Amino acid sequence: MSRLFPRTALWSRRLRAALAVLATAVAMCGVVLAATSTPSSAATCNGYVGLTFDDGPTGSTSALLNVLRTNGVRATMFNVGQNVQNNRSAAQAQVSAGMWVANHSWNHAHMTSMSQSQMQSDLSQTSSAIQSATGSRPTLFRPPYGETNSTLQSVASSLGMRQVIWDVDSQDWNGASVSQIVANASRLQAGQVILMHDGIQNTRDAIPQIMANLTSRNLCPGMISPSTGRAVAPDGSTPPPTTTPPPAGGTCTATATTPNVWGDRYNTSVTVSGASTWTVVVAITSPQRVTTIWNGTATWDSSGTVMTMRSNGSGNTFGFTTMTNGNSSARPQIRSCTSG
Repeated sequence: MSRLFPRTALWSRRLRAALAVLATAVAMCGVVLAATSTPSSAATCNGYVGLTFDDGPTGSTSALLNVLRTNGVRATMFNVGQNVQNNRSAAQAQVSAGMWVANHSWNHAHMTSMSQSQMQSDLSQTSSAIQSATGSRPTLFRPPYGETNSTLQSVASSLGMRQVIWDVDSQDWNGASVSQIVANASRLQAGQVILMHDGIQNTRDAIPQIMANLTSRNLCPGMISPSTGRAVAPDGSTPPPTTTPPPAGGTCTATATTPNVWGDRYNTSVTVSGASTWTVVVAITSPQRVTTIWNGTATWDSSGTVMTMRSNGSGNTFGFTTMTNGNSSARPQIRSCTSG
């Protein structure tokens, strides 16, 4: 017994020391988890809104990104090309922080006074600067001052971008106080987009209250769809399935996934449930183009971007390959599924 007791005591001391270390590690882990959890990750999202910030990157972009990260926000940054060229690292930081980067013209000029060729040069130069800095070409465009016309929209579309204005103006550019910005943002409804600006202190100070209000209404920050211009769920690195609800009185549902993605193209697989014969309408974002289809019969509208796929007896799953043509972020959107 006298020889065993010292070993037992030593083992006991070591066990207590190990437990103390473990307790400390658990406590530290708890701190890390608490620090990295975000309101949006815990919220129930019954709808999404688009939080947008114009005119960056600026000298305050880093401060803005810190506030957005702290509050669990992913937002769309409508960048001025000249600013991107002069501050490439800030544009890269936007993407690294999980933001979506979009086109807001080269130097914020009144574009409706330009010729079509000038518009083309301006937007193309801006998209190239953004792609050079971030690795991604923009799929969204916001005209400076919200001034637009059919020519400008056509030019943006030819460059693979959808024009996005806004539903709610925060008025931060007009000297709005923090409380006024929060009040304006509280009008946001699911699918809508709000205008805010990079570089404004009151805007940064308003973000926690804006998020608290959205969370209380089960609304979450989302991305802006390049197909519809409306706020939808964030897609992250792997787009989530897109599911259409059954049409009125019907039971047909179509769910799309992108199981294979390469540098210049990707495959989409669509599964239809609730009907043995069906018609599914799918929208593709220009300049992307479908090159191959299987297990269905497809027809196209005059724009070449809306595909109607009908069952051909090959089952309830069909697919197609899409070439990105420089627009690597957009994914097909299912517009409808009808039985029969």
